[in-house]
Amino acid sequence: MTPPVLLLRPPGVYRPQEDTELLARSLAESGVPHGATVLDACTGTGALAVAAGRAGAGEVTAVDRSRRAVAAAFVNCLLHGVPVRVRHGDFSTVGGRYDVVCSNPPYVPAPGPPDPTGAARAWDAGADGRAVLDRLCAALPSLLAPGGFGLVVHSALCGVERTLGQLRDGGLAAEVVASRDVGFGPVLRSRARWLEGRRLIAPGQRHERLVVVRADAP
Repeated sequence: MTPPVLLLRPPGVYRPQEDTELLARSLAESGVPHGATVLDACTGTGALAVAAGRAGAGEVTAVDRSRRAVAAAFVNCLLHGVPVRVRHGDFSTVGGRYDVVCSNPPYVPAPGPPDPTGAARAWDAGADGRAVLDRLCAALPSLLAPGGFGLVVHSALCGVERTLGQLRDGGLAAEVVASRDVGFGPVLRSRARWLEGRRLIAPGQRHERLVVVRADAP
């Protein structure tokens, strides 16, 4: 399964890319139970909310702290016939428990403030890329219904073992279920020297590994 081709994307809303496609494929391969409740955290255009609805979810909730993303997700789900509740805010306050939680959160290491503004909010996530990931890992145990599972995509630059360890510390079974090597996009290319200086990449490295981590609730 790939993200739907026709998606409204206002300026400042994250464009579905290789990470979105990898997560959508993992969602399809994991099998969304028919009628499942699904939370798409950091929904952006709503691409994963649409994918979940098309995979058989009974109720989809999409949440994002960007009002433009909320509007885009609502329209895109409407265009693709997916019933959805779209919420403006943070996944930590959305409430409820879900059979499936999927998320493509901001994860790009950035030299700027940990809480960026403007378009950079869609990808920048502090000096180690974990400003959102750490909070998401902490929230997942309380977001998942018994027997539910979560899927999170991010770059290996952010520390895969750290993600796995945090999820396991929260009582979830966690493993990497998909990965893909991709070349740097414009944002990472522009800060490659900074990444080298922080030893997040090797000298001359201009690619990253995307991973999808699955977390299962008991």
